[in-house]
Amino acid sequence: MSEQISPQDRRAPEQGAAPGYAERYGTALLPVFGTPQKILARGEGVHVWDTEGTRYLDLLAGIAVNTLGHAHPALLSAMTKQMGTLGHISNFFASAPQIELAEKLLELAQAPAGSGVFFANSGTEANETAFKIARRTGRPRILALSSSFHGRTMGALALTSKEAYRAPFEPLPGGVEFLPAGDEQALAAALAPGDVAAVFAEPIQGEAGVRPLDPEYLRALRRLTREHGTLLILDEVQTGMGRTGHWFAHQAIDGLQPDVMTLAKGLGGGFPVGAVISFGTEVHDLLQPGQHGTTFGGNPLAAAAGLAVIGTLVEEDLLAHVRSAGARLRNDVLGLGHPLIEDVRGSGLLLGIALAAPVAKQAAAAALAAGFIVNAPDDSTLRLAPPLIITDQELATFTAALPGLLDAVATVSAPEGEN
Repeated sequence: MSEQISPQDRRAPEQGAAPGYAERYGTALLPVFGTPQKILARGEGVHVWDTEGTRYLDLLAGIAVNTLGHAHPALLSAMTKQMGTLGHISNFFASAPQIELAEKLLELAQAPAGSGVFFANSGTEANETAFKIARRTGRPRILALSSSFHGRTMGALALTSKEAYRAPFEPLPGGVEFLPAGDEQALAAALAPGDVAAVFAEPIQGEAGVRPLDPEYLRALRRLTREHGTLLILDEVQTGMGRTGHWFAHQAIDGLQPDVMTLAKGLGGGFPVGAVISFGTEVHDLLQPGQHGTTFGGNPLAAAAGLAVIGTLVEEDLLAHVRSAGARLRNDVLGLGHPLIEDVRGSGLLLGIALAAPVAKQAAAAALAAGFIVNAPDDSTLRLAPPLIITDQELATFTAALPGLLDAVATVSAPEGEN
């Protein structure tokens, strides 16, 4: 899978040579991401190359961001054309691409009359916006779920359950309570007082190990929030824009429509863009002029990127491809019958390979060494979120390599004396 450059181009730097990029990274950037695994230089389609010339099959797509892979001609053309006319304007003005992208998102979301879109720059900013919408209801309580991840800024972090993320920054914005995901009785009890502004939920909890919420629980979320006048806010940052084989993951469940939905990641195909969609007139005017804003959100360049991504997904019928490719990949991985593979969770091309031992990080490192980019959101899950343009043949190269990768790390978890 790896494509190596010639030995003469791999020679060690001469004594006294300038430091390499890895060393310069450590002296120039804050250490919030730790040491980078590789320094990447370029990408094309579903592959990327590092600065040493080694090629990798990208099965992560920048964590579900690079919807069309790398250097896709439609995205490149649209953004180049837009930058040649109008790249950025303040939100004192509007642009045709901004309006067209908002209209297209409302159409794809099947949003009723009176709905609206707010553009941001990322998923965490979209969730900050949704948090403020919830506050504007006047109700004091907000519910989120165990194992949730909604972002790293202070408001989004308040909605994120992982203690290790939260503790260094407390006190966080208050009024947020966490419920066990999937527990309908706990949900009903929490909503009973009638003072809950909103419930935040991810249809598939990506950072928790690609764990889908049960469809019946999602139906209960919609029914109970509606009964109590509470907003249902679905975080589709990782699951939206065709990632699961539907425009948005909740659309796999007939009749399930949120009051607010947040988007980002795959919407811009690699260019930073987030969005919040409000459904219906009751939510539309909760945020009034002057109560929220953004400098870059929805600028012409971001909107052009979003339109190019959507247009390509439609033209190439990629949602159908995602459904079929994801189903085949799931079946092929399970069909390996490897003792370390317990299950494959998720939908479409957002899949988590559940392992029988806590060796996911070692397996991800072994995959990288073999020319495959995956990641381990927890100790026992390998996450796959490749570009939606990936072919069955390209996915099959990973499936073929997977048993060897797992065999190489199986001894990490074996009891002493066993192999």
